[in-house]
Amino acid sequence: MFEGKNSTVIDEEIQGTATIKNSPIASSKKVYLESYGCAMNFSDSEIVASILTQEGYQTIKEPETADLVLINTCSIREKAEQTVRNRLTFYKGIKKRHNKNLIVGILGCMAERLKDQLLEEEKLVDIVAGPDSYRDLPNLISNVESGQKAVNVLLSREETYAEISPVKLGENGVSSFISIMRGCDNMCSFCVVPFTRGRERSRNPETIVREAKELFDNGFREVTLLGQNVDSYRWNITKKGEIKNPDEETVSFAQLMEKVAQVHPDLRVRFSTSHPKDMTDDVLHTIAKYENICNYIHLPVQSGNSDVLKRMNRGYTREWYLTRIEAIRRIIPHCSISTDIISGFCGETDEEHQDTISLIKDVKFDFSYMYKYSERPKTLAERKFDDNVSEDVKSKRLTEIVNLQKEQEKELNRRFIGKTKKVLVEGPSKKNPDEWKGRISENTMVIFKNENFKPGEYIQVKISDISTAILKGEVV
Repeated sequence: MFEGKNSTVIDEEIQGTATIKNSPIASSKKVYLESYGCAMNFSDSEIVASILTQEGYQTIKEPETADLVLINTCSIREKAEQTVRNRLTFYKGIKKRHNKNLIVGILGCMAERLKDQLLEEEKLVDIVAGPDSYRDLPNLISNVESGQKAVNVLLSREETYAEISPVKLGENGVSSFISIMRGCDNMCSFCVVPFTRGRERSRNPETIVREAKELFDNGFREVTLLGQNVDSYRWNITKKGEIKNPDEETVSFAQLMEKVAQVHPDLRVRFSTSHPKDMTDDVLHTIAKYENICNYIHLPVQSGNSDVLKRMNRGYTREWYLTRIEAIRRIIPHCSISTDIISGFCGETDEEHQDTISLIKDVKFDFSYMYKYSERPKTLAERKFDDNVSEDVKSKRLTEIVNLQKEQEKELNRRFIGKTKKVLVEGPSKKNPDEWKGRISENTMVIFKNENFKPGEYIQVKISDISTAILKGEVV
């Protein structure tokens, strides 16, 4: 989709290794799970781990002793796919040096996009499984063990993995994801997600609330409700607002958030990602109503120019987006807002770019993910528009956006100096073990001196210093 950088670290784009702690089944079968891309991919890896745990697999932290390696992939940018191809070269070495019978599988969006092509291009790959095919993994593994290559990339209109309790992988024991829906019906012209994850379908709210309760009982104190477009969540309601089954409860996204918030006042609730055209005031009023629903909204704008937004098929104008920002500021006065911005989309002029600059100045985002556009195969943009903004111009525009965002972030953080904020303790900071870290409701990270705190504990911290993306303070 696009390629670039972000000025702050938010759990939207992450990569790493997923491992199970205290797997309930001891087995000689070992799986190494590696995940790339968005939070949804990491949530999916937990579903995969749960399915394989029931089959007697134990996840491990190092791939050298694995019988099975599964790479959960992202197709949102060309760079993400190239990263996976580079990792396959690494696993060729693992197979040669440690286990000639090693099974390697590609999961997720890259698997769905490339399908059988992956088996032809990457001879190491044995399994290709799309996001809706994870229940079939035991069968696919059996096929490989009998000497066949195995592919299942069928998309589903019903699959939500609702009844599967995900095995929590490599997390801090404090924050966790809950997938509330799958797929996307928004055909943004630059995006491959509708092709790799299929149509929207929502998960039964009872299973979502049950998972939130289980997480809280197991010590987690924060959940993020995940979906490609959470504002489109609807249970027992059609897109036209009609009730499907009069004998069953109807649940909107605002109502779902309220149900999860009522699990326990000490369970923080976040959500990602929202679409500006679908965010309604009832969602904002629900956030304002509950102290444990975080004052933080990720609302991707992509461009500040209405003509570019039309070419992107975003379904709203600059003016509409600004009315949503106004509503957030009015209903939730202290809410932090983050966004996504694409630099150099097809046909973007200097004037259209300057409209993005002016919108950034007007809104003053707390965080931002900023990218330069790169064309993705089979998207509407590839078919309809020319990728005619030079790489040099894309990079210059991106740099201007990033520099402005950094400048504004630091200035925005000054509003916290002298204030005492409620912080959810996560654990030691990366740079100094004597300092610990945690987040405030507004999603900004706070660093403070360790005083024998425990992860998952709430503390009060008076903010005394700032950097571009981090606050520092003293416990009070």
